[in-house]
Amino acid sequence: MLTAIWTIFALICCGFVLARKGFPSDAFWPAAERLNYYVLFPTLLVSNLANAPIRDPQILRLGASAVATIMIGAVVLYVLRAMRPTPTERFGPALQGVLRFNTYLALSVLAMVAGAQSLERAAVYLAIAVPLVNILAIIALSDGAVWRSPVMLLKKVGMNPLVIACVVGAVLAITNVGLPFGTGQVLKLLAQGSLPLGLLCVGAALRPSALGQDLIPLLGNAVCRLALMPCLAVGVAFVFDLSSVEALVLVVFSAVPTAPSSYVLTRQMGGDGTFMAGIVTLQTVGALLTIPVVLHLFGAP
Repeated sequence: MLTAIWTIFALICCGFVLARKGFPSDAFWPAAERLNYYVLFPTLLVSNLANAPIRDPQILRLGASAVATIMIGAVVLYVLRAMRPTPTERFGPALQGVLRFNTYLALSVLAMVAGAQSLERAAVYLAIAVPLVNILAIIALSDGAVWRSPVMLLKKVGMNPLVIACVVGAVLAITNVGLPFGTGQVLKLLAQGSLPLGLLCVGAALRPSALGQDLIPLLGNAVCRLALMPCLAVGVAFVFDLSSVEALVLVVFSAVPTAPSSYVLTRQMGGDGTFMAGIVTLQTVGALLTIPVVLHLFGAP
């Protein structure tokens, strides 16, 4: 299992080394990330969602279990905050560290251990989870002030290209339109570049210098994300009686490190960017050890 997962992390390491060497240029990595975020990755979501069995009861339970897992995590974090008050600029990154997920890494793991069927289920998971975690992140970083302007909240979430892709893919699946006139093949070709490029960009975004401070809070956040959230997901999967594939999707998305894009949102909304960068870096490095363990304990092939 470790050998298989290492091939994914090898791409992350490659991206880190290339970015530190300035190859091909410093301007390349932000441009590559934008290309992937706005074009390649949305095509991956649409192509997988368009033919997903949306009406399957197992799919509906997967969506409900995704909401339950994320919301239980959020409630626990807010209870802990009430017990130990934390400023907004620190709580926002902490919440994102526990609840958000590295989509590129999750899909790469699922593709490797469970194949195409899991990617269809993963697209459904993303259609539910991406808007939810974005809303929770914005609320945490604004300390609830965003509720005074619900239009701003809807605008921020509604303009997310991943949310748009999920909506388009879901509509195509529900209406049984699919991807006519050869568009499916075009999207498939574009989507093939999404995951490897995304993993390279994850490596390029790592900031080891951010680990020099706040080590205890960073470790605590990493334990919550990489150990406790997968345990919660296993419990939720049992309660919702998910099949093995749907349960694997839920557990993998709960076991991967937080999303690198959390750093961008944190900076945009005035949060502690250094703390967020440290969370992303430590979790990504730690996941090399924890993901194989989680998959082994879960009984993944």
